[in-house]
Amino acid sequence: MKSAWLMLALPLAALPATAWGQAIDYATIEIRTDKVGPNLYMLSGSAGLDPAHEDAAGGRIGVLAGPDGVFMVDAQYAQLADKVLAAVRRISSGPIRFLVNTHIHRDHTGGDAYFAKLGAAVFARAELRDQMVSPRSINGNPPAQFDQAGFPVATYGLDGPLQFHMNGEIVDLIPIRAAHTGGDTSIRFEHANAIMIGDYYRNFGYPFIDLNNGGSVKGMLEALDFTYKMAAPDTRLIPGHGTTITRADLIPYRDMIQGVATSVQQLVAQGKSEQEVIAAHPTGPFDSKVPGGLLPAAGAGTSADRFVSELYRELKGGR
Repeated sequence: MKSAWLMLALPLAALPATAWGQAIDYATIEIRTDKVGPNLYMLSGSAGLDPAHEDAAGGRIGVLAGPDGVFMVDAQYAQLADKVLAAVRRISSGPIRFLVNTHIHRDHTGGDAYFAKLGAAVFARAELRDQMVSPRSINGNPPAQFDQAGFPVATYGLDGPLQFHMNGEIVDLIPIRAAHTGGDTSIRFEHANAIMIGDYYRNFGYPFIDLNNGGSVKGMLEALDFTYKMAAPDTRLIPGHGTTITRADLIPYRDMIQGVATSVQQLVAQGKSEQEVIAAHPTGPFDSKVPGGLLPAAGAGTSADRFVSELYRELKGGR
């Protein structure tokens, strides 16, 4: 069976414009529920897309439910909070006690304030809280303010996992070195043998390294290596977008990032400008293997061009 990362891309016509940085029609998005363990569920937005390509519908949400209440991972866009709550209530009528974020982006944190006002205590990396308090631009868009009601009330750093014991499960909040952003966290459900890994792995389009919010290619490579070592061969790795994978799927993804980064580094060493590096198309050897890599991405041409630009700026700066 082919790696989930190597699946063929859908034709452009099969994907709605909302997936590529244009206005999102929140009214069309429904929340799908998938059970992945005795008390563990994943909620995904669906706008009529193939499940592997639902970026337009926001990031995946984890729900651990049982007699101890509800533990949530991420909270989608603010505009979908009512639909997310309705989906949670179909699983459990218990109190939503805790909410943890995998990273800062609003398709994962937009609903934080809504659930905090319902009584959820928000946990996150200290870096993520700082990014909420002093928001940065993303994809060149002006920074928008976060509702302070959703600011994390408990934060943690890089010095080790934080554990929750709820509903017969052990939940580990595992801080990740600056990768997709500077405030990434993986969430491991030990008994369910599942890890939510946020957006430092994606199986549609090239990676997004959010430099303005502390992301780095070095950290992304380290995160992939760390996750591979942490996971067992049968552990379900659940990205913030796209299909569930196993650790074997991390290998070609990591090799792709390293390969493109090496090519960009060589061009930087030759004194090439950013536009010259983009024009050299260092992603070329991988384009046929990266679904959607050459489709338009928000604010930066294709995701391939965006990725190369991010690599250039990071490597040129000697980070």
